[in-house]
Amino acid sequence: MSYQAPLKDMLFVMQELAGLSKVSAQPGFEDYDLDTAQAVLEESAKFCEGVVAPLNWEGDQHPSSWKDGVVTTTPGFKEAFTQFAEGGWQGVIHPTEFGGQGFPKLIATPCAEMLHAANMSFALCPMLTDGAIEALLTAASDELKQKFAHKLISGQWTGTMNLTEPQAGSDLAAVRSRAEPQTDGTYKVFGTKIFITYGEHDMAENIVHLVLARVPGAPEGVKGISLFVVPKFIVNDDGSLGARNDAWCVSIEHKLGIKASPTAVLQFGDHGGAEGYLVGDENRGLEYMFIMMNAARFAVGMQGIAIADRAYQKAVRFAHERTQSRDLAGSTGPVAIINHPDVKRMLLNMRAHTEGARALAYVAAAASDAAHHATDEAVKAHNQAVYEYLVPVVKGFSTEMSIDMASLGVQIHGGMGFIEETGAAQHWRDARILTIYEGTTAIQANDIVGRKTLRDKGAVAKALCAQIAITEQDLAAHGDDDCTAMLNALRDGRLALEDAIDYILAKGKSDPKAVYAGAVTYLKLAGVVLSGWQMGRAMMIALDKMDSDPKFFHAKLITARFYAESVLTQAAGLAQSIRLTGPTINRMSAEMF
Repeated sequence: MSYQAPLKDMLFVMQELAGLSKVSAQPGFEDYDLDTAQAVLEESAKFCEGVVAPLNWEGDQHPSSWKDGVVTTTPGFKEAFTQFAEGGWQGVIHPTEFGGQGFPKLIATPCAEMLHAANMSFALCPMLTDGAIEALLTAASDELKQKFAHKLISGQWTGTMNLTEPQAGSDLAAVRSRAEPQTDGTYKVFGTKIFITYGEHDMAENIVHLVLARVPGAPEGVKGISLFVVPKFIVNDDGSLGARNDAWCVSIEHKLGIKASPTAVLQFGDHGGAEGYLVGDENRGLEYMFIMMNAARFAVGMQGIAIADRAYQKAVRFAHERTQSRDLAGSTGPVAIINHPDVKRMLLNMRAHTEGARALAYVAAAASDAAHHATDEAVKAHNQAVYEYLVPVVKGFSTEMSIDMASLGVQIHGGMGFIEETGAAQHWRDARILTIYEGTTAIQANDIVGRKTLRDKGAVAKALCAQIAITEQDLAAHGDDDCTAMLNALRDGRLALEDAIDYILAKGKSDPKAVYAGAVTYLKLAGVVLSGWQMGRAMMIALDKMDSDPKFFHAKLITARFYAESVLTQAAGLAQSIRLTGPTINRMSAEMF
């Protein structure tokens, strides 16, 4: 068994913490109750466990290859992607009017987690396609939607996001690709884009590139960037594929991890110009691309949770099978290493972090559903603000966590974890990119400080803290020893988060370098406390429902208490670091390094 979807925990979080019943009560979601959610997740699990997961190791050992502009994916990927498309999985979250399933984000999110846990290299293709679809449906003309959305949602075509250039990494103001308008309303696109995930492959009929470029006379910087659709093959008026466009893959990267996912260098316009179509208005491309990027950032956060869970599952199996040393309580011979306290500590660390991050992400998904489908405008606005605050936390905290958890997985395997054949190292190597692409952790942290805390004077952050305080009251009412331990840790964590928020608000304008020096620490603090909040809620539900499933809820209870005692206790130190280290960091001049 290479991967088993954690369906019981997923359904628990969806129902008890994220409020599936409230989501299904919203207009358009009436049919998506618990029974439907369970049926969808079970089908997703069958596909991910049976078809996609067995290809994960194969992809690591036999990556995609490039020759003469053509990329051949790992054996089995093409056939698996055909099954993925035929099963309707690409359209799970997209509107029914374009052939999608129209599921709530709360149901689509665990499906995405399973796919990434099963095979992250494979899952990257539909993940980027989802982002392209969302950008087109939000910003493109009706003509472009009709021309491209149906085939993308069906899985017949795939999508990419083309931002990065050799001289323009995270700084998109430096983008130099250009687009020249033609008399027929199209544009000729010229330029080089790098790090383009699935920019070329053999799994679909066409690839729809969303490309950032500048039109003649555009303003300098980010205000002069436009967004264009540039398909690999020109699409005829009747929807059939025409001539090959002037967009070519000139190489693919050789990477530390996610080796089966082809990361392409694309060249546009070397033979007269690639035909492209403007999305929305000129010079608003970055605004439109952020629609795609926000979707991708949440999805990358789910990748972190997925890879952490996959590493945990592998470590648990190994710890049960590997015998080494006597039990400290006394034994006549070696025991399975899962009996040793430090191995339990590492496994509980992996489990607690993964469950806490999963719960927070699913709660964020439910907020997104309410932001789009609630009937009350005030409720919509509140949930949109909450979702936007949580996205950089889900992305930044979950991905940083995944590297640590995958590393623990290697540690539990001991020397065998350092040997590629066991597969433990692949999870660490695959996880290592997650804190880098779709905006580094520092970019997520700058976002949560600047746009999500300073801009609204901490309103959303403090509103979340107020909700945590209500959970503290509920924990106090329970009066159980476990709840008391969680109450104390969660209260200290909330106070630490409030302290950090107050510091940011007080110093954000007068000493911005000091504040931003602590931005990543603030993001981690928010992740620790907000995930701990969900674990506190889970603890109370576990106590209330213990008799219905003693094994599951007893483990949930212990995991939550471990989180309180081992993870939430870090909050005070993180808050202190935010206040103290900024000035020290900035005292160190560049010349001193």
